[in-house]
Amino acid sequence: MSEFERDLDYLGRLQDYYADERCLPSYARLMSLFGFASKSAVSKLLARLQLQGFLSRSSDGDWAPTDRFFERIMASEPVPAGMPVAARDVANDTFAIDQYLVNRPSHTIMIPVKGDSMIDAGIHSGDLAVVERRAIANVGDIVVAIVDDEFTLKTLGKEAGKFVLLPANPAYPVIRPKGALEIFGVMVGLVRKYR
Repeated sequence: MSEFERDLDYLGRLQDYYADERCLPSYARLMSLFGFASKSAVSKLLARLQLQGFLSRSSDGDWAPTDRFFERIMASEPVPAGMPVAARDVANDTFAIDQYLVNRPSHTIMIPVKGDSMIDAGIHSGDLAVVERRAIANVGDIVVAIVDDEFTLKTLGKEAGKFVLLPANPAYPVIRPKGALEIFGVMVGLVRKYR
């Protein structure tokens, strides 16, 4: 195994630790985690990971993950949801979920979904809606709206020149606001965790 391959293995262990603890470990913990006998070996590894763009160092000397630290392997080919095709090596490039879903971090919020009124749009109870906060939306956008002092997630529609909120489940009625309809934000992505 090359030094680069070993470093990727160490990086994977470091990413797993960070996912559990939400911080980078101490030098002593890194020695244990990687099976190193000295802090010098840890320092050399951290310097190599810094050169590869996975870590950075603050002005006070603390190590911190970079955006690249959070990238994941992206398959070079899509997986068919229909008929199977011949399997090939799937690893190709890297992918950062935050860079894919979030255009304006300071205006983006994750909102848990509750209920089944948007089930036919593929939005399930327990999903996390990635919502960009803005007051303007287009007809057809899935929005978080405030209508009659209550929040709801629906598709923005228009009837007879007035905005309405359309569910994606025939068991629910179209919401025709009696008072003001305020757009809280537009859904730009969806996160679902499978167990």
